[in-house]
Amino acid sequence: MSSRARGPYAKSAEQRRRILDVAQDVFGRRGSHGASLREIADLAGMSQAGVLHHFGSKTGLLMAVLEERDQASRQQSDAGTTWDEQAQVARSMFERAIADRGLTQLFTTVTAESIVPSHPAHDFTVARYRRTVAEFTAALTEAAPAEPDAAPTTDLAGVARLVMAAMDGLQLQALLDPDADVLGAFDILLEALPLLAPPSPGPTD
Repeated sequence: MSSRARGPYAKSAEQRRRILDVAQDVFGRRGSHGASLREIADLAGMSQAGVLHHFGSKTGLLMAVLEERDQASRQQSDAGTTWDEQAQVARSMFERAIADRGLTQLFTTVTAESIVPSHPAHDFTVARYRRTVAEFTAALTEAAPAEPDAAPTTDLAGVARLVMAAMDGLQLQALLDPDADVLGAFDILLEALPLLAPPSPGPTD
């Protein structure tokens, strides 16, 4: 197939990419309610009809941004195999989130808005939290030094939620005060995290 034949497809993909990048910024700054298709279209150098051609509606565009950015922000490396390594996995995820201010602003803004059940991203946000808690809990369970086939005495799902709550709160502080040492604060939590680890199995007779 010639490069000329591929041209329209490449142009369409480029337009979609530009719309998503602009929409992330606009949704992050204005929220899903305050953002307008007109502003997104203008900043992307397109008509509103052109934006709707790719995403169908403002809600469709919002969900496309959230789903794509969620995939991009998820941990890609192998999970740690010890409790300390799991703490470092959490720090790596947090550090990447802080480095991408636009992504952090987007999820912080939309998460706050989506506590209302009628919000278009409500189900997405609930499912995202549940999935993240389940994945992190499973990783902690695998790394916990417990007896084989024995349930750990520590509430690992509670530990996972504690770490997530710290990440969410510190990301909000980073948005409000870019000079805040949020990584240092998160490290304090991680240093204390081993205290929550299930006890190592004792010697057997």
